[in-house]
Amino acid sequence: MAILVYKIIHLTGIALTLMALGGAMVYSISGGAKADLNWRKGVAISHGVGLFLVLLGGFGMLARMGIHWPWPGYIMVKFGLWIVFGGLLTLAYKKASSALWIVTIVLFAAAAYLALLKPF
Repeated sequence: MAILVYKIIHLTGIALTLMALGGAMVYSISGGAKADLNWRKGVAISHGVGLFLVLLGGFGMLARMGIHWPWPGYIMVKFGLWIVFGGLLTLAYKKASSALWIVTIVLFAAAAYLALLKPF
C-alpha cells in the first residue's frame, strides 16, 4: 500500500480516539456516571479501534519510509504518547476536568509536532 493510505488510516484512528476521549470527558464533566452511560461500550470500542488504527497506520508508514529498529527518538516518544492516550479513557471517566481536556490537547499537539518536524 502507498504511504498515503497509511496516513489516512493513521488520521482516522486519531479522529476516533479523540472523539471517544472528548465524548467521555464531556459526559463525565457534566455529571454523568460511567455506569449510566448508554454508549459506554461504543465509546470504548471507538477508543480501542482508534488506537489500533493509529498503531497500524504508524507502523505502515515506518515500513514505507524504510525506518527500522532502532527507532529514532521521536518515534519512541510518540509510542509513549500512544500508551498515554490508551490510559486517558480511564481518567476521562474518573477525573475528568477542564485540566484533563487541556492536557489531551497538549499531548496531541506534542504528537503532531513530533510527526511533522521529527526533531530527534
